[in-house]
Amino acid sequence: MSETEKLAAGMAGTDVFGELDDATRMLIAQEMRPVTFTNGQSIFSRGDPGRELYYIVEGRVRLSILSVEGRELAFAHASEGTVFGEIAMLDGKARTADATAVAKTKAMSLGQAAMDRLLESNPEFAKTLLRFLCARLREADLQLEGVALHRIEVRLARFLLGISQQRSDDVDADGLVPVSLGISQGEVALLLGASRPKVNAALTLLEDQGAIVREGNMIRCDCEELRAVAELE
Repeated sequence: MSETEKLAAGMAGTDVFGELDDATRMLIAQEMRPVTFTNGQSIFSRGDPGRELYYIVEGRVRLSILSVEGRELAFAHASEGTVFGEIAMLDGKARTADATAVAKTKAMSLGQAAMDRLLESNPEFAKTLLRFLCARLREADLQLEGVALHRIEVRLARFLLGISQQRSDDVDADGLVPVSLGISQGEVALLLGASRPKVNAALTLLEDQGAIVREGNMIRCDCEELRAVAELE
């Protein structure tokens, strides 16, 4: 299997490309070019021209904005199998956020000219991108609602519950789901719109309530208790 075929096969499990047929994924994979970023490297900044989107093969990228007071708010982390940078490339305007690698990252870039060719020749790809953008808007709305309306422990419980549900098949002997965040408490704080001390205090509160068990870098989650704290029941 060629590298292009491997890339196309990996894209089958993503939100953006998963609904496309094999032939279309191959066309997209053929247009992509490999790029690498070191930990801490700035990929683009808010206001930059957007000429490509990125598909992450390995690593993690923080997407964030700065408030007028200079405070950074991370609204998403892009990880393996995730696409980012699509908004500015699609509308031809400036980047809406900063993108920074928070780990050594390997990605594939798709340039604007190639994207235009694919959209013109494949209406199904255009429909898939539209659904993807709508899903992103819904996620953004929920995140803004969480920061504005919910206490930090509620936001943290929902965050952990989301990760746990992705690993629901890995329940241990105690009925808990072990998860490794893969990011620091500082990065979690940026995602939740809180400070690191508040995140640490919220973790302690969740542990006291029996919703989680912390073991080094691993957190074992009781999904039922997390749902209660997350005010989803």
